[in-house]
Amino acid sequence: MAEFDGQPGREAPPACDVSAEQAQSDEVDLHQGLSSLAHVVADARSVEDLLSDVASFAVQAIPGVDGAGVTLVEFVSGSPRAHAWAATPGFVRDIEILQYNKLQEGPCITCMQTRRPAVSGSIGSDDRWPRLRGSVARMGVHSVLALPMLIGDKVIGAINSYAYERDVFAEHAVRVGEQFAAPAAVSIYNAQLLATARESTERMRRALESRTVIDQAIGIVRSRSGIAAEDAFERLTKISQAENVKLHVVAERLVDEAVRKAQLRQGSGPQNAADVDGRD
Repeated sequence: MAEFDGQPGREAPPACDVSAEQAQSDEVDLHQGLSSLAHVVADARSVEDLLSDVASFAVQAIPGVDGAGVTLVEFVSGSPRAHAWAATPGFVRDIEILQYNKLQEGPCITCMQTRRPAVSGSIGSDDRWPRLRGSVARMGVHSVLALPMLIGDKVIGAINSYAYERDVFAEHAVRVGEQFAAPAAVSIYNAQLLATARESTERMRRALESRTVIDQAIGIVRSRSGIAAEDAFERLTKISQAENVKLHVVAERLVDEAVRKAQLRQGSGPQNAADVDGRD
């Protein structure tokens, strides 16, 4: 039996309402959604692209969904704060903006705080979100299923499914949704780790390149002035501060100008070049 927090005072549709044929069809849709998810992970998509894909796959995989959103969060003083999300179609984005940016309440926030799915069959009369419910109901949206995405004990976000009809999401939909949310959470988390690793590698590459060109510039200044490496570095630093440009930019400029002068001496380069250190 799926465990979830239903709407207080409203009886959810019975689990036996789902026919064998419908259950089999939902199983096929879930399998297709999970297969699609596996393919985009294999393609190493960006986190933003993956969120959009997961939102689309949730519409396909979870029965009764008219629109879905996926949210990534960070917790500030114990409260979830969205830092990335994707939604399909547009009305879901409007609901997400209300929850995170304006009201700080809603099924998505609740499910992440409780770490349990939150279900509402008539959000317009749901007392759990008194400021949100009227706005959502006026959009013509009545049912919601919010599923926390968990990695171990850590909440990384939520998948939020919405439907225009009332009482769409019962135990069957929750169970199917949880089967989709678990691997989706792993996929998104791994995509985040991969993106972080790529950013770290790129920063390291840029740092190494900068260090190399700075060392080259120091060597050029030393060869021209006969000063120590520390003094050459200080000279480059002063130029950087005086011109308010980064040190590696000063170094690159000096190295490029040294190369042009060398080409000039060989008769194959530009005819005028000035050294960064002021020497002819």
